[in-house]
Amino acid sequence: MKAKSFSLPNQDGITTKLADFKGKYLVIYFYPKDNTPGCTLESKDFTELLPEFQKLDAEVIGISPDSPKSHCKFIEKQDLKLTLLGDESKTTLEKYGVWKEKSMYGRTYMGVIRTTLLIDKEQNIIKQWDEVKVKNHAQEVLEKLKKINS
Repeated sequence: MKAKSFSLPNQDGITTKLADFKGKYLVIYFYPKDNTPGCTLESKDFTELLPEFQKLDAEVIGISPDSPKSHCKFIEKQDLKLTLLGDESKTTLEKYGVWKEKSMYGRTYMGVIRTTLLIDKEQNIIKQWDEVKVKNHAQEVLEKLKKINS
């Protein structure tokens, strides 16, 4: 399945598009909120493994409904090395089907379902992880990419 195009501001306010990554593998992880425990752990894990992804000709980006300013603070506070895109309008989140009704303590609300995509060099989605559990997830994505590359 083809990845859906997007055009979103990164942490520096610079527009980033899916097309910018053509010819490389791309990992997109959709996450709910900057500076929350699970999202921080996931982002730190991807940052730690980023050199390994880059050796396999892959980039890693995170997308959440937070603003570029929020992403900037998150990156500085957590010493992240990733590109984070802000989808405040939730257009891309909806396009990828990750903006959904969630429930906590009997209360329903709209939010991001933690999801990761692995996209090939021709921009086809080759693997999708739904309702991601953060622990060891970045390593699992890296192992899948290594298998594809071998």
